[in-house]
Amino acid sequence: MAVIHRTTLKPTKLELLASWLPSRPWYRGGAEPTLAKAGGFRLDDPQGEVGIEFMVVTDSSGPRPVAYLVPLAYRGAPLDGAEHALVGTMEHGVLGRRWAYDGCHDPVLLARLTALIEGRAQAQDQNVSDTPADDVTASYTGDGPLSTDFTATDDRDGTALTTPHGVTLRLHRALQPAPDSRSLLPRGAVGHVGGSWETPEGARAAGVFAVLYGAGRA
Repeated sequence: MAVIHRTTLKPTKLELLASWLPSRPWYRGGAEPTLAKAGGFRLDDPQGEVGIEFMVVTDSSGPRPVAYLVPLAYRGAPLDGAEHALVGTMEHGVLGRRWAYDGCHDPVLLARLTALIEGRAQAQDQNVSDTPADDVTASYTGDGPLSTDFTATDDRDGTALTTPHGVTLRLHRALQPAPDSRSLLPRGAVGHVGGSWETPEGARAAGVFAVLYGAGRA
């Protein structure tokens, strides 16, 4: 299990994201985001090399607050060929310099996300070591193991992760609350990940984080 270190980060994750988010086509806020941590979860890397966090942040810089899903992969060295996906670097009080990447372009994060959907991995609490994240749901009704050979494409609606065989995993970046994430899955969906986050008013909201579609269905 990944260990959560109680230490300093310079710059902080929110400071990194405030510089990066406005460059994304799915960002809906102002030129200078006003961010707050709202929730999320972690996944463990069996090799212990990559930190994996699915972070939810709320931004109040626009006409109304928006909650964003930001998968992040933290590495102790640059990831070859992923310069375009670099969110920024941080100085970690225990681990030293860390390279933070948009996790949709990190093969370790994608492999663990696939494992979560298939039921082979357990979502972990964002803030406490060795503790499951009980509010995270996942399902898979497809046939056979999933490919992890994804290509990520951002658009105004989020991020589409596609395989050469036409399977698509769509990440919802601007989150929408839903009373029951499973009941609201669209036609053609063969899997999903759902979770919860805190609204600026202090209430809990839940919704769909990602939807998996079979070949030709997205």
